[in-house]
Amino acid sequence: MTTIAGLVRSNARRVPEREALVFGPGRLSWRELDLRVDAAAAVLAEHGLRHGDRCGLMAANSDEYLVAAYAVLRLGAVLVPVNTRLAVPEIAFIVNDCGARLLVHDSGSREKAFAAMGELSAAAIGLGELRSCRRARAAELGEDVRESDDALILYTSGTTGKPKGVLLDHHRAIWAGLAQLPLGGLSELDRYLHLTPLYHGSGITMSTAMLLVGGTQIVHERFEAGQALRTLESERVTVLLGVPTMYQLMLEHADVSRRDLGAWRIAFFGAAPMPASAVRRLLSVLPRVKLIQQAGQTEAGPAGIYATADQVHARPDATGVQAFPYFEARIVDEHDQDIGPGAVGELILRGESVMKGYWGLPEASATALRGGWLRTGDLVRVDVDGYLTIVDRLKDVIITGGRNVYSVEVENAIAAHPDVLDCAVLGQPHREYGETVVAVVAVRGDAGLTLDRIRSHCAELIADYKLPRELILAEIPRNAAGKVVKHELRALLGTE
Repeated sequence: MTTIAGLVRSNARRVPEREALVFGPGRLSWRELDLRVDAAAAVLAEHGLRHGDRCGLMAANSDEYLVAAYAVLRLGAVLVPVNTRLAVPEIAFIVNDCGARLLVHDSGSREKAFAAMGELSAAAIGLGELRSCRRARAAELGEDVRESDDALILYTSGTTGKPKGVLLDHHRAIWAGLAQLPLGGLSELDRYLHLTPLYHGSGITMSTAMLLVGGTQIVHERFEAGQALRTLESERVTVLLGVPTMYQLMLEHADVSRRDLGAWRIAFFGAAPMPASAVRRLLSVLPRVKLIQQAGQTEAGPAGIYATADQVHARPDATGVQAFPYFEARIVDEHDQDIGPGAVGELILRGESVMKGYWGLPEASATALRGGWLRTGDLVRVDVDGYLTIVDRLKDVIITGGRNVYSVEVENAIAAHPDVLDCAVLGQPHREYGETVVAVVAVRGDAGLTLDRIRSHCAELIADYKLPRELILAEIPRNAAGKVVKHELRALLGTE
C-alpha cells in the first residue's frame, strides 16, 4: 500500500466487487481493474519497459488512461503524462528531456506521437495495444516496487517558457493524495468526477486520493457543462475538482436549475483565481455544496494553501488561510523573514509531497529548494484577519512609476464588469514609467467594451495608478490547469 499501483491491488483484495471506475457505459470493479492493470503491464513489459524507465502517456481522459498509468507504475517505471494539446516540437522536447523508452498514445494523438518521435530512440505504442495480453502475470508484477522509487515526472505548464520536469517518488505522490482526504472528508462512499485532464497533476492527485479510500472514479473524456451536470445527477457524484471557468460555464447552463444535484457535497476549485463575484454566485446557486479553494503548485505535489468552505463563504476574495494538511507555509520577504499583516511576500512551502527536484536540472532544483523550503515564486498578501491572497507571480509584478502593481488585483476588478467573460493583465515596457498596465479581455457575446469603460469601472475598485492604459480584446490563452499562458500574451504584445 506504499505505492500507487499497490493501492489498486490492495483494494482488489479488500473490496473486490465494489465499483472502482466508470467511463461512459463501462464499469469496472476493483478486481476487474486490477486484472486490467496486470494485463496492460505485461504488454508494456513485452515492449521493453523496465523498472526505472520513463514512459510517456499522451491521451484524452478515459478508463484506459488510468489503466495504462497504473500499469506503468506497477512495473516500477516512471509515468510521464504528456498534454495532448502540445505541438509536435513540445512533445519531442519532453520525450527527449526525460529519456522516455516508450510513448503510449490514444488514436487521437497517434499522428503527433509518431511525428514527435522523429530521430528519438523512444518507441510509440497505441493505448489499444495494452488490451492485447492473453495472460496476466500478477505474481510477477509489482512485487519489487518500493515507496522510494521514482513514480512521476510532471512537466510544468511552461507558462513563462520551457517546461521543467517535476520528479516525485511514490512516497511524495501518495502524500499529495493523502492531503486531500481531510480537506474534503473523503471516504469509500465518495464518487469523484474527473473533469480536469488526467495528464495534469491535480487529476493524478485526486485519482490517488480515491485509491487511498477505495472510492469510485468517474471519468469524462473532456469537459462540457451540460454533460457534467447530467453526470452529476445520474452518477450521484459527491466530489469534483474544477478550474473556475468550468464552474462558471456550469452556472450559465440552463440545466443547472433542472438537475437533481443533491448528492454533490464538495466542490474543490483552484489552479487559477476565481473572481469573488463568481464565488458569491456559486454559493447562491449551490447552497448545499461546500466550496473549498486550493492554491497548489506542481513542485509541491501539487499542494499549497487552502480555504475551508466556511472561510470561502466569509472571504470569497481571498485565496486561502492555511497550509494543506501535512504541510507548512510561510510568507517571507527577500531576506527570508516572515512578513506581517498588510505586506506582500513570497509563499514558501515545506511538506511530504514537495518534489525531489527538477529532472536533470540540479542548479534549478537547488534554487527552488533553498534552505529546505520550496520557493514557489507566488507573491501573497497577508491580511490583518489572517487571510492570504495570491496577487502575482514574483516574475510578473508590474512596476509602473516606481510602484508595484499586482496583476490579480487588476484582473479581479476587471472581472467584476458584467460584460467581461475572461481577462488577464500584464506589463508593457514604457520609456517614461518603466511599465504600463495592459488588459487583455474576452467579452460576453457582442458587448462593446472600450478602454474608457473599463477604466471607469475599475476606478471605483482600485487605485488610479493600477488602471489599465491599454485594452486588447482577445481570447485568453490558458493551459489545461486554467492558468494564463503569459508568454503567449507577451508575444501578442511583441514583448516576449
